[in-house]
Amino acid sequence: MTIPVSKLGLNLMAGGASSPCVFCEIARSSSTSTTLLHTDDKVVAFQDIKPSAFRHYLVIPVEHIATVKDLKRRTEDVSLVNHMLDVGQTLLNRDAPQSEQYRFGFHQPPFNSVNHLHLHCLALPFIPKWKHMKYLSLGPLGGFIEAEKLLEKIKPL
Repeated sequence: MTIPVSKLGLNLMAGGASSPCVFCEIARSSSTSTTLLHTDDKVVAFQDIKPSAFRHYLVIPVEHIATVKDLKRRTEDVSLVNHMLDVGQTLLNRDAPQSEQYRFGFHQPPFNSVNHLHLHCLALPFIPKWKHMKYLSLGPLGGFIEAEKLLEKIKPL
């Protein structure tokens, strides 16, 4: 049986060498220095190492899925994204109840920083304010897609 490199959580580098996916290491290892805010059999959540807002968490699937482009119109994918969103909303409601606005979404290629699906969970305000630029939709060019918009896109017909 052949398993695609993308499902192993490996990133190909120049010359065909591969390196482990940093998010796969966080999701699958108890020895990482990353403090997990939530963990279950489907997802883990932790603080973004370069926060863009008052609270900025990432929710990632345990299974390696490279980007939003790898999600299909399948019940399983809708269920996963809904679960990621539920976890993010629960964490922000717990840790930033005073925040006036929350945002939840994904960067689309080529604007994603790590090739492992990750939901940005933001309790605003943005810090510093210019960081809001990273979380704008660029229409057909991609950019940031709100979680609810992604759910509409992958909803089975």
